[in-house]
Amino acid sequence: MNARCHERSDFVSNPSECTRLLAELRSALPHLTLLDRLEDVRPYECDGLPAYRQTPRAVVLPRTEAELKAVLDGCRRHRVPVVARGAGTGLSGGAMPHAEGIVVSLARFMKILEIDPRARLARVQPGVRNLALSEAAAPFNLYYAPDPSSQIACTLGGNVAENSGGVHCLKYGLTVHNVLAARALVLSEDGIDDVLFGGAAPDSPGFDLLAALNGSEGMLAVVTEITVRLTPKPETAQVVMASFDAVAAACDAVAAIIAAGIIPAGLEMMDRQAIAAVEPFARAGYDTEAAAILLCESDGAPEEVRHEVDRVIRVLEAAGVRQIRISQNEAERLKLWAGRKAAFPAVGRITPDYLCMDGTIPRRRLGEMLSAIAAMEQKYRLRCANVFHAGDGNLHPLIMFDAHDKEEMGRALAFGAEILELSVALGGTITGEHGVGIEKLAQMCVQFTPAELAAFAAVKAAFDPLGLLNPDKVIPTPARCREYRQTGGTRPEERDARTESDG
Repeated sequence: MNARCHERSDFVSNPSECTRLLAELRSALPHLTLLDRLEDVRPYECDGLPAYRQTPRAVVLPRTEAELKAVLDGCRRHRVPVVARGAGTGLSGGAMPHAEGIVVSLARFMKILEIDPRARLARVQPGVRNLALSEAAAPFNLYYAPDPSSQIACTLGGNVAENSGGVHCLKYGLTVHNVLAARALVLSEDGIDDVLFGGAAPDSPGFDLLAALNGSEGMLAVVTEITVRLTPKPETAQVVMASFDAVAAACDAVAAIIAAGIIPAGLEMMDRQAIAAVEPFARAGYDTEAAAILLCESDGAPEEVRHEVDRVIRVLEAAGVRQIRISQNEAERLKLWAGRKAAFPAVGRITPDYLCMDGTIPRRRLGEMLSAIAAMEQKYRLRCANVFHAGDGNLHPLIMFDAHDKEEMGRALAFGAEILELSVALGGTITGEHGVGIEKLAQMCVQFTPAELAAFAAVKAAFDPLGLLNPDKVIPTPARCREYRQTGGTRPEERDARTESDG
């Protein structure tokens, strides 16, 4: 792992206690799958961000909630850190293990417990794949709306941990907007508590702890069951693919569509480098001569879709569009989206490694940000393909590098850090859907003041007083923030002043 980008907190684990715990689990749970040989645990050393790696002492794969409770209770008694893991598709190092801890894989918790078509909800275990839920709901003409690019593999538990989005989050919301309730195991000093967060009612008294659980990156509790909202499939949908000769014109078109009062089902953008990577891979029919393309989807009743598409076309024409193509059937619509969802693997074919950043900025600053990224490519001598959820300003710059070249990897990390810090300076945030994990720890010092970070730490302590769940992630220590600022990191008060001066 990269020591420059991560420091341990004051949490200390006793290696001998982990050894005792593993012996105890083997004795008490003889049928529990427990992996502790190096060749068995190595596949769990990182998530989808391989820049940060750490092998755990062991990996356990419980089959039942009783086994999971026994494992977590053992961790509590022996003070052994534990990282809950889904499919490992995360992109911020959030599932990286602790060197003296264990990984609890929830891969076997993969049952769809209930689909209620009348109430339009489903109850699932955390290991259910995102796409599998929509496939199971399809006979009822329903689907699960949040659709990350990794939906074929990522799990609902991981989606809750990261508050995942997707290409249709502009209209249908993030995970937090589609989860009604969650059951989770909380580690207190005295035992393991089974807690229900949220419920089927539209509101509930007290604090909204379900919202706190969404996006908590496995630091507060271990989710065992999730109740989600299912969405009726629209009668029809069409995608408008628009290409532009200038990135700035495409950015202006995004702002103009929203300003016109149009809320598309999806509004995505790709620049020339992303198009060049995707088209040979997915053959989606993109305009390879364009500087940028937009994918704008309308869904609903046929009359509603026709009306919205006409409005979108008028806005695009006023913005100086180069070329417009409209999907004529479902197969063509899916093909256009398949290209967008294949952007990450497509870039992976043309570079040994890449970092996928996740800053979010106001839509009106998109052109400014992309111009700045182009300048950063020259500064850091690295290529960057831009793919992002243009409708809500969530950027996914893909910085290409070779991880075997340590100097080049250092430049890639610095490139990514500058993008994130500029996102804050432009009035945005350091993450839209990928989480903080390890990757963005330093930038949390830019986003938040010491008092704000202390409030986060207090919430963590209230849920997890022993600090065992996914330690050393998300919330940087005060010492780390002081060190980062001494080496040139931006202070939050400087960010606020700069944002105010920008109007």
